[in-house]
Amino acid sequence: MNSHPRPRQRNRPFLAGIIATSVLFTAALGGCGLVGDDSDPVWNPPAASAPAAGVSGKPVQESAPVDSISLSATGDIIMGDAPGKLPANDGEGFFDSVTEALKSDFVMGNLEQPLTGDTGTSKCGTPKRPNCFAFRSPPAYAEHLKEAGFQLLNTANNHSKDYGAQGYQNTVAALEAAGLEHTGAEDQITVVDVKGVKVAVVGFSPYAGANNLNDLDAATSVVSSAAEKADLVVVQVHMGAEGSDKTHVRPGNELYFGENRGDPIKFSHTVIDAGADLVVGHGPHVLRGMEFYKGRLIAYSLGNFAGGGRTLSRNGVLKYSGVLHVSLTSTGEYVEGKFVSTYLNDAGVPTRDKSDDRGRKMVTELSTADFDDTAAVIGADGGIKPPA
Repeated sequence: MNSHPRPRQRNRPFLAGIIATSVLFTAALGGCGLVGDDSDPVWNPPAASAPAAGVSGKPVQESAPVDSISLSATGDIIMGDAPGKLPANDGEGFFDSVTEALKSDFVMGNLEQPLTGDTGTSKCGTPKRPNCFAFRSPPAYAEHLKEAGFQLLNTANNHSKDYGAQGYQNTVAALEAAGLEHTGAEDQITVVDVKGVKVAVVGFSPYAGANNLNDLDAATSVVSSAAEKADLVVVQVHMGAEGSDKTHVRPGNELYFGENRGDPIKFSHTVIDAGADLVVGHGPHVLRGMEFYKGRLIAYSLGNFAGGGRTLSRNGVLKYSGVLHVSLTSTGEYVEGKFVSTYLNDAGVPTRDKSDDRGRKMVTELSTADFDDTAAVIGADGGIKPPA
């Protein structure tokens, strides 16, 4: 069930310390649209795993190699929009409701905005973009991400360059100053050591400056290269059309205002064939279903995780999101997973959805509807299993 032929031999030696890196760092991308009680644990990783704090230049967790590691991931994160739409208390405690839900050996998120001051260059400053949205939060907000437990942020999306190349560079500098890893620039492969297991993370989007999800040959090449550098490969991908009516995944390219936002199924299968062990999708601003392909999990969209300053819509299904947890062996075999439901409260703050569990119910229904015999099997407790 979990067989996964590889085009090459995995690296076996484990190295201590973060290998970090960014191969080619060029800017990316283009244009767009009640804190709950968290006292009880919501995710219990395997006994060998424990939450860890990621610090650039140091191991994510120093220990002997383990049988498996736990990874967690979220969808889109916007903490606010400076200067007039920032969260209460200048963002202090912004992630408090979901901090426990994020905990794993390695925590990832999609940062859907620059962390920068006003660079004087906004993508919305031309008559051609009358309905454009450009977001930014202060560089100091990188510390809020770190305090929440995030260790790596994806920047391959359509808002990373809202304030130009300088704004993107300021974002990278802010993340690195906070000890956070990042990925998303073209040809960038970020490798970290997680409890003795080397994990490569590569970001894709349809925008200039990022790894292009519409160039499948190039995607195959960069993922194959990542697989040669690490034991595990995680693909972060901003793909698919946007909107409350875009919850279903269908074969073929998805267009949004003339933009080709990829063929999510074909892309995801292609990168797994090339060596990816997990595909984490975001971009449609809604939750989508999950499937297994060659024993590897694909989460097609994790929805709107944070929309501080009321930057993201909280209407209907647009408010529901969640945290994906996956445990993998050092050779990529799927061990177990879990989906933890969250939602955007009235202020756009990420909030645990313990009582209604709406995100989990939505992903369960969509997975069954869209993927038949490859659909992820999601239990009432959020547990994720491959199809029988």
